Formats: sequence, C-alpha cells, structure tokens
Amino acid sequence: MEGPRCTVDVIIHDPSDRVLLIERKNPPYGWALPGGFVDPGEDLTTAVRREAAEETGLELAELYQFATYSAPDRDPRGHTVSTVYAARPSGTAQAASDAQDLAWFPLTDLPPTAFDHGRILAHYRQYLETGERPVLP
Repeated sequence: MEGPRCTVDVIIHDPSDRVLLIERKNPPYGWALPGGFVDPGEDLTTAVRREAAEETGLELAELYQFATYSAPDRDPRGHTVSTVYAARPSGTAQAASDAQDLAWFPLTDLPPTAFDHGRILAHYRQYLETGERPVLP
C-alpha cells in the first residue's frame, strides 16, 4: 500500500486582513489555498514558494510554518499530508497554472472552499485572535 502524499499549502495574508484564494482549474473544483504536491527531491519551503509563484505569480515574504494537516479524508483524490505555511505577498497576484482565477477575501467573509481549507482558515483566524496555534487530533 502506498503511503500518503506530501503537499504544501500557503495562507497568503495581506496587510488589509485579506487572504488570497485560487479558484481551481482542475478537480476538485472550488476556492482553495495556493499549494500542491511536493516534487521528489524538493524540500517543503522550496515547494511552497514554487507553488505560490506558479499559481499566483507572487513571491512570499515573512514565510513561516503554521500547522500540518493529515486527516485521511482531507483530499478526495487520496490521503495527503499538508504542511501549511503563512506569508505576506510580494508582487502582483495573477492566476496561472492550476488556478483559473484568484481573489482576495476578508478572513471574516470567506467563500466555501475545497478540501479542508475552510477548517485551516478558521484555525488561522483563531490563531490571529488568540496567538495560540491549533491543537490538532
């Protein structure tokens, strides 16, 4: 049996308290955090910077690891383990690669999301309010 696949996601948070979501071009469709699969031989930080650049055209500033999510049902394509980062944007956002569109959303008014990204963003919002990282099962 093949083990879970390694992925990265990034919460790109601007000074106006908005986060950048992409509208996925491929299934599963919907709004999602920028991110994707880690390539063989690639470290997590390189992967998250690459995915952000490919999907949004942005470079990442003030990048840090937020949390890791590993629920077996978090991705309908199969079991993935995602290390989620948070960062500030650098540059001008434009949809590319797997993103058919992108938009900035206030943390208090998010659309329905693909995967478990709504849960991740709820944890991030709680972190910003309390300073405490999420406690995951």
